[in-house]
Amino acid sequence: MSISSPGIGSGLDVQGIVSKLVSLEKRPLGPLQTAAASLNARVSAFGQLKSQIANLQDQAAKLASSSTWGAMSVSSSNAAAVSGVATDKAVATAFSVEVGQLARAQSAGSSVFANARAVGIGTLKIQLGSWGKDVDDKDAFTAGAGAEVSIDITAADDTLAKVAAKINGAKAGVTATVLRDASGERLLMRSSDTGVAQGFRIQAAEDASAPGLARLAFDPQDSASTGAMSLTQSAQDTLATINGVPVASKNNTLTDAVEGLTLTVAQVTDAGKPVEIGIKSDTAGSRSAIKNFVESYNALSNAMGSMTSYDAKTKTAGTLQGDSTAVNLQSALRRLVGGMGALGVESGGFGRLSDVGVQFQADGTLKIDDVKLDAALKKPEALKNFFSADPEGTASDGMAVRIKEFAAGMLGADGLFATKTKSLESSVKRNATDQQKVNDNAARTEARLLAQYARLDATMGKLDALNSYVSQQVSQWNRRPD
Repeated sequence: MSISSPGIGSGLDVQGIVSKLVSLEKRPLGPLQTAAASLNARVSAFGQLKSQIANLQDQAAKLASSSTWGAMSVSSSNAAAVSGVATDKAVATAFSVEVGQLARAQSAGSSVFANARAVGIGTLKIQLGSWGKDVDDKDAFTAGAGAEVSIDITAADDTLAKVAAKINGAKAGVTATVLRDASGERLLMRSSDTGVAQGFRIQAAEDASAPGLARLAFDPQDSASTGAMSLTQSAQDTLATINGVPVASKNNTLTDAVEGLTLTVAQVTDAGKPVEIGIKSDTAGSRSAIKNFVESYNALSNAMGSMTSYDAKTKTAGTLQGDSTAVNLQSALRRLVGGMGALGVESGGFGRLSDVGVQFQADGTLKIDDVKLDAALKKPEALKNFFSADPEGTASDGMAVRIKEFAAGMLGADGLFATKTKSLESSVKRNATDQQKVNDNAARTEARLLAQYARLDATMGKLDALNSYVSQQVSQWNRRPD
């Protein structure tokens, strides 16, 4: 294998010469690399702005939601006994609540099964309904609207646990559990739900060849039902009074007694000691929504200000300084936020954010005037109209609705950010192609120069050899005698 070392034949610093010539060929890379860094920085900057616009959209959406305004809070003098949650349909008021009893589920238990496998064969029929008294003060069952459920016990060796599993699998509105102790096993039955109407009756039709299933019946109105399950707890509704008016519920919540209010009862109250419930306007959620919007807008405003500014002291331009898209976006947002509300002061509403207590500062950010905001929060309906009014077919949308829709347009598939990012990424791609062209040209130039100097080395080598031969001949001629 031949060994090549450019410059040996000519004595020239071929590598140094070629390196400098190639460097000259690569000089266009400098501006291209600088441009690439700027393009990538702009792509990143618009990505940051896109994220902040999305956050502003989220905060504007909360201001545009009617649920943000008119929220009500509930207070209780004894929250352990009665607590509540109110919607915006509730009105500010107060009342007294007394709880006489809590809702319960019916439960019953069987006698002991000493032999767990001697359950018996037959059919259990379970019906949901309510228990009461007839005219003779005897137990009477009124079937509910649901259909009776039949459960066949067909295996003579079925254990009590297997019977419980079949009952639970039948979804009959009751649950079955096996209780074990030193004396044997018992079957415990309980209504799946609370309330008088969720009581149950169990009738047993046993097979004479394998009796015993009647022990799992529960039917007090059947005088022939002896040795059957015993009642351990009757089904009952929650009974209470609101300002002395009786109310009832099948569970421990009162949802229909007062519009917009759900009360949860957990304890029976002492006689003569009612729980005082108060409902009042809750401005905490509204205040928080306005505060979060202001913080989001300020973060976006500061970012755009930094990206589009020029620092004369450091002579440093922002990433998007001079970018018309960023500058126009900044101006459009300021016009939106500083614009008029939906209804305006002429209809008793708020005209601008400054009327609400949110004012522009000299640097373009927003600041909350707490005193003014407190006064505005006392007019939740007017605030709701200012931010969230969205009348169909008109241009009188609330400020938050306009900002939300403006942001949605910019963030869409054909919006400002998608278009701008696509344009910048195309420029980055073209820049990369131009850099590759420069590198390819430099590589070809380097190969060509090395080839040329290689040929020069070969020629110079031949000339040196010829020079040596001539010198030898001359020396020999000079040594010949005269």
